[in-house]
Amino acid sequence: MSSNNLDNEVTDLDNTVTNGIRSALGVGGLVSLIFGLVILIWPSKTAAVVAAIVAVYLLIAGVVNLAIGIFSRKVGTWPRIGYIALGALFLIGAIAMFSNLNAAAQALGFILGIIVGIAWIVEGVVGLTMLNDTPSKVWTITLSILSIIAGVLMILMPLFGIALLGLFLGASLVILGVIQLVRAFKYGKNAPAV
Repeated sequence: MSSNNLDNEVTDLDNTVTNGIRSALGVGGLVSLIFGLVILIWPSKTAAVVAAIVAVYLLIAGVVNLAIGIFSRKVGTWPRIGYIALGALFLIGAIAMFSNLNAAAQALGFILGIIVGIAWIVEGVVGLTMLNDTPSKVWTITLSILSIIAGVLMILMPLFGIALLGLFLGASLVILGVIQLVRAFKYGKNAPAV
């Protein structure tokens, strides 16, 4: 094989890899941009879609647990009863969520807000307990106090907090999507010729 043919194959391979990376960046950026815009433009509908996804999961889990409880002959009577009861609970949850997706979305937001609030409070308390082990005590105290305050506010107003987090998420996805699309268009443009 001549040196010129090898150079052409390497150039073709470089172009293929570059185009693959550009495509991946472009698709990722476009998906991020679309999801971000959807969250910002239709926050309640987006929350309802998330609730619908959870409801579909509950429906599938309910059917699977019922099937295990009814048809499995390898487990004992009590585990079978447990699977049937769990399957029935999952199905009841799925039906309740499907009956009013907006209310289900609010309930999920409320629960998520409480969980995030508790997590932030715990993070702040853990930070304060590590004061002796950290070289930057001022930053650790500042972060810990802000984390505890944010956690308390999130617990007191979970739906408002989740709405703010959703707004932040949507804006972040839009910004990251635009940046990734710009990177996709510019990637490999200034590569040196082989």
